[in-house]
This record gives sequence, C-alpha cells and structure tokens, in this order.
Amino acid sequence: MRVGGFFCALALMLSASAVAALPPDQETVHVVESGETLNGIAYRARVKRDAIIAANGLKPPYVIKVGQKLRIPRENAVATPAPASKPQSPPAPAQGGIATYTVKPGDTLGGIANREQVPRILIAEANRIEPPYTIRVGQKLLIPRTRHHIVKDGETGFGIAYHYAVPWPDIAVANGLETDASLRSGQKLLIPTVLNVPDPVATAEQPTTAAPTEQSRFAWPISGPIRRGFKSRGSGDYHDGLDITAARGAAVRAVAAGDVIFARRDNNQFGNLVVVDHGDGWHSAYGSLGRITVKKGHRVTKGERVGLVGDTSITKKTELHFELRRNGKPVDPLGQLPDRK
Repeated sequence: MRVGGFFCALALMLSASAVAALPPDQETVHVVESGETLNGIAYRARVKRDAIIAANGLKPPYVIKVGQKLRIPRENAVATPAPASKPQSPPAPAQGGIATYTVKPGDTLGGIANREQVPRILIAEANRIEPPYTIRVGQKLLIPRTRHHIVKDGETGFGIAYHYAVPWPDIAVANGLETDASLRSGQKLLIPTVLNVPDPVATAEQPTTAAPTEQSRFAWPISGPIRRGFKSRGSGDYHDGLDITAARGAAVRAVAAGDVIFARRDNNQFGNLVVVDHGDGWHSAYGSLGRITVKKGHRVTKGERVGLVGDTSITKKTELHFELRRNGKPVDPLGQLPDRK
C-alpha cells in the first residue's frame, strides 16, 4: 500500500508530550504527568480506577491535570482473581461488579456468555481473547457484570457515558454500535464494567528487566504473520509500513501512549484509519480497520484498543496496515518493535 500526501499534513501538527514514566506499585501519591490518563495510572499502579476516584473525590468526567497529586489507596490494590469453589456453582461476585469463572471441559466462550447473560465480546475484551475466541480448560476468566440503560428523548452517547463514567467507545462496542451511531428513544443499552487488566500485546513481548530504550518504547499493535514488510522509498515498489494478517474483529492496540489526531475513513487508500501522536515527532497509524473505537482528541494508553481488524483498505484483505513515522518520515517498524519470541 503506497502512501500519498496524508502524512505530510500530519508533520505540521504539534507533537504531544512524551510518554509518562510508569509509577512503582508501592506508590501512595502520584503526580500526574503529561499524556497520562486515569485508566492508565490505575492500571500501572495495580489499583482499581474507582478506588482512585473515591480516594481523591473526583467528579465526572474525571478529568485530571498535569501536576495534580493523586492519592493511590494501596488497600484497594488489584488482587489475582480466585477460581470458583464449586464447578457447578455460578461465579462469586468480586469487587467492582466483576466475577471469575474457571473454564471446564466442553466450555465455549459463547456458551459461558449465554449462561452468564453477558455479551461474548465483553468477556473477550475483559480477558484480551482474540478471534477465533479459543479458551482452554482451567483458564480463569473475568466475567464483567453489566448494567442497562434505556435511552430517553434527547439523550446522547456522550451524556450517557458521562453519567456512568464509562467511555462511549466501550459502550458502543458492547452494543455492536459505531461510535458515531445515533440513538433512539427506548433503545436498551448495555453499560459495561470498566476493567483494568494487563494487556499481553503491550507487555508479554517485552523483557521486564530491560531498561527503556528507543528500540523498546513501542509494543506490537496486534499479533499475526506479516504479509508484506517495509520497503524504503528508494526502491521502485516502496511500502511505508507492515501489513499484518489477523482475524476479522481482532483488537488493534496503541503501540504507545499518545493523542488520537485522526480517526475516520480515508477514502484514498487506508479505509478506516486511526493516527496517534506519541510526542517527540513520533506518529503511529492503523489502517484497514473494520471499526474505529476511539475518537479524535482521545488520549490513549499503551495497549489500549483503537479499533478492530477489517478489510476496508484498497487491498481488501483482512489485515492491519501499520506504520510508524518520525518527523513525518516513514520508519521501518521492525527496527522499533520488540523482537518476537
């Protein structure tokens, strides 16, 4: 897939602040740095987001400011979920509207979702399970409990998200809606539980003991074979990124923290496209998405979902077209991503 002048315009945009340093697990007070979000702080501190909100008396829509001091309540640290005590018993409720379930022989994700009356996509998202949604016997699953909302006259997605303190893209995905879908009076919406769970795409492939370097600042956006690699513009048939084959509907995740500066359809080549500004001249692009799950102006954390794999680019293949740029110039992503084991 060749790239026209789209990224030339991006080179003129102001860069976001540098990626914030990770706070230690024992931190009891955290000073907000540029580019951080409440979800990201809670995830890195291993503390429930709602606990931080309560400890600091934050009000919707839970905006935090650079330099703000947040108390981190260590007594609410996230614990490893325990397995269900009896195979035939329903999962025991856990803090924050979450339950656990241990997969048994013959279980399928769809069957578990039907029994627990929770949409399959919410269980898949909570446990970072990608299509074809394979589970294994003995696997512990988080079961997010949901609330329901009946849309009233004049209500908007933003207003509903504000009321429940759940991002609208998460509500839209839970209900199979596009983020810009219009709502109708009387429509019943599932309101998912916000979970802070480790993301294997963002963490599993990076050695935990390695010091941060230019080479390891980014994570893989998705797992899968590379159908077509990077070719520099000096060659006759150049290619500015990677085409990574993946299952339709698989989650595509931000390779680093940053600001979404583009999130809509590109009718020329890329199809549904998201571009994230990571600061210091770095941008990442995610094309051929079947669905975009963030909006322009949204601040994402490393590993946060930005879209779902589709076939909307000019290639019409089910894959992710991924690019990295530095100061507007294409960079071979393989030189910046962790080695695959």
